[in-house]
Parts: sequence; structure tokens; C-alpha cells
Amino acid sequence: MPSVSEVIATLTGAAEQDPANVQPVVRTAGHLTGTTEVTLKAGRHTVVVDEPTALGGGDAAPGPVDYAVIALASCQAITYRFWAEKLGIALDDVEVKVEADIDLRGWLGLDASVRSGFSAVRIEVTPVGSESADRYQELADAVDGHCPVLDLFANATPVERKVAVGA
Repeated sequence: MPSVSEVIATLTGAAEQDPANVQPVVRTAGHLTGTTEVTLKAGRHTVVVDEPTALGGGDAAPGPVDYAVIALASCQAITYRFWAEKLGIALDDVEVKVEADIDLRGWLGLDASVRSGFSAVRIEVTPVGSESADRYQELADAVDGHCPVLDLFANATPVERKVAVGA
């Protein structure tokens, strides 16, 4: 496995050669395998998603909104690792906690004034290492500007949906 420095150097070189080299399309596809259970493939990985019993599921796996906060927390940790390396900031570990508020009345269509998604998201990051508070704040600012999943949460993303009616 290459080091973080090697990955950064390789990706930077590829981007400088041609920006298309670092513009992958991320894909997943799957289908219902139970009442609310969904099995998806992402690359060579299989992921199961389900709802808790309170939402009619079998609680076989985390739910979609759980995966959303998991994606945010993990992307934060990884982006901290990469940007610490880029900035030369010592980072022995990083703990990330994410909480998100959701009002199910929006999802259920019970109140048109309530959005279906999260109404608030809180992230608490604890970097561990020998740097000063100012250096870790510099790192946090860099991560805030570059974390792809944080960007998804913080900014509107154009979405195109197509319904393909099959046989």
C-alpha cells in the first residue's frame, strides 16, 4: 500500500498532466432484497442498507441516513489525514463525531414545510498530536475547504433523475 505522501504526489502529477485523470465517476447499483433491505455494489464491494424496525425494516444494516453521517465522518477523518500530510502537520489520530437531526414528517409527507433531509448537522473533530492549537485550526480550515462529503452536505449538487420503466 502506498503512503499518503506517495498518493498525493501521484494524484497531483496525474492532475497536472491532464485534469481528466483525477475526475472519476463514482458508481453504485443495487436493488431491494427485502421489505426495506437494499443490496448495492460499489466497485468490488457489496453494501447492505436497511431501515430500523421502527421504520418497517429488519435492522439488518445501517439505514441510508446512517450511511450519510458515516460517509461524512469517515471522509472528515481521511481528509484530515491527507491535509495533515500536505501541510506538514503531525497527526497521530483524529476522532470524528457526527450528529444529524431529521424530522420524519418530511419523509412521510405529513408536513410540506418540513424538509425530508437533515435539518442540522454537527461535527466534532478531535485531532491528536504534538501540534499547537493554531496548527490544528489551520488543518481544520483546510479540511473544511476540501472534504468532498462535507461539500455535499454544505452545497447544493445538481441531481438528474431518470425513471427507466422495465419489463
